[in-house]
Amino acid sequence: MAIEIKVPSVGESITEVTLVKWLKKDGEWVNRDEVIAELESEKATFEINAEQAGAIKIIAKEGDTLKIGDIACSIDTDAAKPEGKTTPVVEAVPEVKKELPQAAVAAPAAEIGVKATPVAAAIIADKKVDLKTVTASGSNGKIIKQDVLEAINNPGRKPGVELFGRNKRSEKMSNLRKTISRRLVEAKNTTAMLTTFNEVDMSAIMDIRAKNKDKFKESHGVNLGFMSFFTKACCFALQEWPAVNAMLDGENIQYNDYCDVSIAVAAPKGLVVPVIRNAESLSMAEIEKKVVELATKAKENKLTIEEMSGGTFTITNGGVFGSLMSTPIINIPQSAILGMHKIQDRPMAINGQVVIKPMMYLALSYDHRIIDGRESVSFLVRVKELLENPALLLFGKDPVKSLLEL
Repeated sequence: MAIEIKVPSVGESITEVTLVKWLKKDGEWVNRDEVIAELESEKATFEINAEQAGAIKIIAKEGDTLKIGDIACSIDTDAAKPEGKTTPVVEAVPEVKKELPQAAVAAPAAEIGVKATPVAAAIIADKKVDLKTVTASGSNGKIIKQDVLEAINNPGRKPGVELFGRNKRSEKMSNLRKTISRRLVEAKNTTAMLTTFNEVDMSAIMDIRAKNKDKFKESHGVNLGFMSFFTKACCFALQEWPAVNAMLDGENIQYNDYCDVSIAVAAPKGLVVPVIRNAESLSMAEIEKKVVELATKAKENKLTIEEMSGGTFTITNGGVFGSLMSTPIINIPQSAILGMHKIQDRPMAINGQVVIKPMMYLALSYDHRIIDGRESVSFLVRVKELLENPALLLFGKDPVKSLLEL
């Protein structure tokens, strides 16, 4: 009996998806619950599993746009299960194989710590090929034999790139990239967006990290980064200036008493903004763990729609790419986004003296329909104050004033 495998529903607002990749070949045997294909919606990448064991018959092609409920493939459950797995035949390696010992040809890719076919791994190990010169062209980013041979035959030049070439190529936009494009244009066209700037002296935070990073990692199993400091500071400032944490709902303004902070992450297929829920209630270690978890899922295309939905405020860090200053675009329907940038030593005038300080420019883009200039500037000044005096992050105000209830 042949059963049909249909595109599952992945969200109320999603009506179509793109079939990115088949993980099984037509006619190949699949086991029950085995992953057989990767699909991409406008918000996330997800997988299809085999509902029963049998021989797969592929119907939809890679790159096809499918509607929810469309048939992707069928599985013949009456097909005879193969007795054993067939071992792929390893093709000969011209001009290289004769120089390799037999043990090296069979060496697993794991021994050199790369994702490569056995033959490619053997050549890399034997020839001591610099992996930075190799461009992987195999499925799932795997290095194949031809990739290594091109790197060996073209030293100092990126494989596959013709000198003085003028080639062009056209690629179909992914659903995720289409969504990013649409939302960015919508944000520019539908909000009264304005950006205010300030700068923060990062000396205190950098000193805290230098003194406590090893102990922090030992105690919590995660590195002490800048994101936890910025998230904490923003949460205090958002609760003091609730308009920055609000959003338009028709003719009403929706104020949020909680801080669901979205963090912008550059994933392989585009920018995604997973959400740290109730960040105002989390400790520094809990924030850092959540950042690592979400960033890892983003890079592996494993974020769920729920993990990217919602959010009341966004933090984006262009500094990791070297950006000194920028004007981030609001992540609608939110009303504000904070942009972090590169830390750079600059001469600062302090008490009449020129002192070199590690400085960072901060940018707050906000929707002027909801947030006035006084609120946006005061919010950013408050974030600056909290970051330059990290002790304030414990209570949100000066510890002595807190003690004296002033």
